[in-house]
Amino acid sequence: MATTYRIAVIGDWESVMGFRALGLDTYPVTSAEEAKERVLELAKGGQCAVIYLTEQLAKNMGDVIAHFKDELRPAIILIPGREGPLGIGRDNIQRAIERAVGSNIL
Repeated sequence: MATTYRIAVIGDWESVMGFRALGLDTYPVTSAEEAKERVLELAKGGQCAVIYLTEQLAKNMGDVIAHFKDELRPAIILIPGREGPLGIGRDNIQRAIERAVGSNIL
């Protein structure tokens, strides 16, 4: 029997509620500390495969992002929030590609 994994979205209310219509689990938070607790809670159960996290929160969560960057689950993907992109997600993807390929191909 195949294992079913969840996909979660963490961010401010305005940024995450649209994802609920897509069937994703949404977790509106008001602070980076609250977001850290939610990420750790979701990761603990092992049933969450992907966590989308707004860049605005991620900029204050470097320790948590670093902890999970090489883990299989959950994959933490940074997305722009309602304020727009900060470029953190793009930079993280570029660094991951450089580690995998050995050079900057972007």
